[in-house]
Amino acid sequence: MKAPTTPAKPARPPLALSVSSFVSSFDRFAVSPMLVLIAADLDVPLSASVAAASGYYLAYGLTQPLWGLLSDRFGRVRVMRWALSGAAAAGAVSALMPVLWALVLARVVTGACFGAVIPTSLTYVGDTVAPDVRQRALTDLMAAAALGTALATGLGGAVAGLVDWRVAFTVPAACALACALSLRALPEPPAHAGAGRGVAGHLRAVLGQPWALLVFGLAFAEGAIMLGAMPFLATALQHTGLAAAVAGLAITAYGLGLWGFSRLVKTLAGRWPAPALMLTGGAQLCAGFALVSVHVSVPLVAATALLLGGGWSFLHSSLQTWATAVVPEARGTTIAFFACALFVGSAVASWAGGPLAEDGRYALLFGLAAAAAVPLTAVAALSRRRYGALRAAAPE
Repeated sequence: MKAPTTPAKPARPPLALSVSSFVSSFDRFAVSPMLVLIAADLDVPLSASVAAASGYYLAYGLTQPLWGLLSDRFGRVRVMRWALSGAAAAGAVSALMPVLWALVLARVVTGACFGAVIPTSLTYVGDTVAPDVRQRALTDLMAAAALGTALATGLGGAVAGLVDWRVAFTVPAACALACALSLRALPEPPAHAGAGRGVAGHLRAVLGQPWALLVFGLAFAEGAIMLGAMPFLATALQHTGLAAAVAGLAITAYGLGLWGFSRLVKTLAGRWPAPALMLTGGAQLCAGFALVSVHVSVPLVAATALLLGGGWSFLHSSLQTWATAVVPEARGTTIAFFACALFVGSAVASWAGGPLAEDGRYALLFGLAAAAAVPLTAVAALSRRRYGALRAAAPE
């Protein structure tokens, strides 16, 4: 009589997760090429309209620990369905707001809800995909998010410029509702070790792990440099007199680069060590921002966006994979804090960069981002190498 066999773990994320990640990314990036139009329509300065983006990012980041704890307690799929339903309602309300403060409030709620989707999807992959192929599965998820980013930056500006910026908030709201319904068919992953610890136990496990705290610090710096400065690429082009639709199309290169380079990372992940992937990504971040610190034009912004897509594919996917492994017994909480650090960093940086953008000081803004990418890359690569050496030397 044959012994029962254990079902093989999947090597790719479920389609429902990929689509949900696509929608979440679309909603998050659609606002960047619309900031100038929102400012003009609501009769506020650009530095004020940036709050629609920074408030979203801040809520997206600060709610991550809550979503992580809830997913560890109640399940990954259930939490994503709750969050997507809330995002659908808040996104629809965003399209109706007549004044800036109301729009910002609606976007804050939308960001808080969409904030659960990608981190919980990453946790689901961490729960269900074997470690030796996990980075490849995570790059598949990243590729879906990249397509959402590419369409958001391209279509978001085009729709806002040719139709109305409010329409760009309505589309992802409707899609979020459809995703919430489709996730009903997705099974919850098997119970994970440490599931009975409770909220306090998960928090102690994560916050008491020095390597986890280091990864969170790196995520904060990456969010500040990458996500904090990147939204200003579109506004920099618009300051030169270009229409929002053209500026958005130039930024589309980011999503295309992210999608293309994520395919390359998927191939290299089993061959290159993580520190080498991090160094490659960090070099692309630095080079990209250095280009536009010298001069802002459509070709240079498109080249920068392409390099940033590569930087995100190489560096962020490596940090992300590290985060899924550093505290496996509380993976949902770990990924939530990782995402929290990432988007709080982006919110702080976009808020700080608003006055520089208002004054047209883009050379300084992008130059600071390029300079900050150097220590981020060095610390990430060296610390990941040290972590790997200690893990290899640890007794079984």
